[in-house]
Amino acid sequence: MFPSMQAPEPVQLPVDRDWWRGAVIYQIYPRSYQDSNGDGVGDLSGIIHRLPHVASLGVDAIWVSPFFKSPMLDFGYDVSDYRDVDPLFGTLGDFDALVHRAHELGLRVLIDLVLSHTSDQHPWFKESRSSRDCPKSDWYVWADAKPDGTPPNNWLSIFGGSAWQWDGGRMQYYLHNFLSEQPDLNLHNPEVQEELLATARYWLDRGVDGFRLDTINFYFHDPELRDNPALDPEKRSATIAPSVNPYNWQDHLYDKNRPENLEFLRRLRALMDEYPAVTAVGEVGDGQYGMQIQAEYTSGGDKVHMCYGFEFLAPIAPTGKRVAEVLNTYEEIVGDGWACWAFSNHDVVRHPSRWNLSEDALRLYVALLLSIRGSACLYQGEELGLTEAYVAFEDLQDPYGIRFWPKFRGRDGCRTPMPWVQDNQMGGFTDAKPWLPMAVEHLDRAVGRQEREEGSTLAFYKQMIAFRKAYPAFAKGTLEIVEARDDYLSLIREHEGDRIFAAFNMSAMAHPVELPEGNWRQDQGVPFQAVVNDKGITLPPWQAYFAVAE
Repeated sequence: MFPSMQAPEPVQLPVDRDWWRGAVIYQIYPRSYQDSNGDGVGDLSGIIHRLPHVASLGVDAIWVSPFFKSPMLDFGYDVSDYRDVDPLFGTLGDFDALVHRAHELGLRVLIDLVLSHTSDQHPWFKESRSSRDCPKSDWYVWADAKPDGTPPNNWLSIFGGSAWQWDGGRMQYYLHNFLSEQPDLNLHNPEVQEELLATARYWLDRGVDGFRLDTINFYFHDPELRDNPALDPEKRSATIAPSVNPYNWQDHLYDKNRPENLEFLRRLRALMDEYPAVTAVGEVGDGQYGMQIQAEYTSGGDKVHMCYGFEFLAPIAPTGKRVAEVLNTYEEIVGDGWACWAFSNHDVVRHPSRWNLSEDALRLYVALLLSIRGSACLYQGEELGLTEAYVAFEDLQDPYGIRFWPKFRGRDGCRTPMPWVQDNQMGGFTDAKPWLPMAVEHLDRAVGRQEREEGSTLAFYKQMIAFRKAYPAFAKGTLEIVEARDDYLSLIREHEGDRIFAAFNMSAMAHPVELPEGNWRQDQGVPFQAVVNDKGITLPPWQAYFAVAE
């Protein structure tokens, strides 16, 4: 479909060590973005050819989900070679070309590093499982069985069942927090740490601008292998694992969130600080301690730059009161740390479906995401207003969904191919049968169609991102909650004397707006409606109001 790309000399972006603070980052799931060679699977060359679309949004960076060599049992999150591209996605030359083209368009590039575990097909694990006295015998987490042959403790896998898998060669169990084919690395071993840091350096030397660090709080385990205690039923959260999974029944004190991780993150940050302007955003997967962990990992300026939490990836739409609670708690706990917020990603039901949003409500929540303090992640197709796709059982690819079907349908519904054109049953994604079906209902929201519509969701995203960029207070400023109710939220962002007031009517009823003291001028550059007259300001249902202090 598209010619292969060759990388010319690197393009140098302006050096700004603080570029990530308040950045808007666009996540690309390579398998589903654009197929360039007709095999039904998206690839790096396809991404290159679609980068002008990403740049047209006005975002600051892309985050590319894993493209490394992999058996693809967890679609790239089971890495068998950290330093090469899986042939399914292309070559290292294609990756270099992607970085070059992104930089040419003013986009920085973050890649998804999976450092907590590898594939069982990785040469390290193959050697480790070969014997108990080989050089890499301690590179993974191995433990003897209990006297009765059962696993060493009660730790559970996020993908269901015990987190321990028996290996008949070593006559021991190995730890896997995810699939049994994803053994956990033993970061208590200094050699493992050195190799992972060298991997990070390898990609930084290839020109990437930083990392999204997968499952960052899973890097270390309790060396004593103590049992996790039970969790009170009222504290169980289905944000990290579906409600049908007893993983949520444990208080995960010992299989993740370990204090030893802090020193390793300092080592990683020291390495990153050798480069002019790179960043790291860590994914913190935890239903009980997420915010405290984010505080630990981002405070002090010597660990990761920001953390990606699950507070707004929950099943229920956040009310104004909930948003205020999250933001205020974050300010109290995290202090000088930094958040990266998202409503959707490749692991959860797309938020228009998850929260059952109308078109107006969808736009209001996007405006809210781009108005709060922190950086923002947008997931591919979000700018089109894509809903969760239905994927029939016989078409499922995700092992998570196959295991827990039908109560939990897995993650395939948010991973279906990106629709580029309306007048093609494959949406312009591929000329072949796609790896996941193209959702028919997504064709009406294709990029090509929305680019021709003045009031489209795509046009709205572009306007809101441009509005955010026009006022540095949104990216860098402080945040003050003015009023917070279930159906209404208002706040002030301030930076170097510039103040912006924002109000959000999060209901199907009209709501009055009370401005703070001072002189305020309404900014009419945003695509929202407000009734302004002698009686005051009224927001119609699901509308927002923005004003600038004069």
